[in-house]
Amino acid sequence: MKGFQLEFFMEQNKRHRHQALWEWLLEVARSHGIRGATVFMGTMGYGHHRRIHSAHFFELADQPVQVTMVVTEEEADRLFALLGEEKAHMFFVKLPVEFGVIGDTVP
Repeated sequence: MKGFQLEFFMEQNKRHRHQALWEWLLEVARSHGIRGATVFMGTMGYGHHRRIHSAHFFELADQPVQVTMVVTEEEADRLFALLGEEKAHMFFVKLPVEFGVIGDTVP
């Protein structure tokens, strides 16, 4: 199949609708039929303000987080429309990909 790999970047302490933004995004993807998504917790990074964000032993609130999913073009269009309606603020990357499953499936 052809589609897109979507990558969303945020800090762990960012919130939307009284929930961690990355958790909210993961739940939105699941509830809207996206086949899968993965959350990556980063060790260190910086964004457009060039401020370093990192995970410290005592304070994880500033830890970088990435949510990645692979979607069809239609799924991407629906997801971005919903994110726009929700006014969810996050940086994203949208990469064209070909995807599928290789190997035997388990019944």
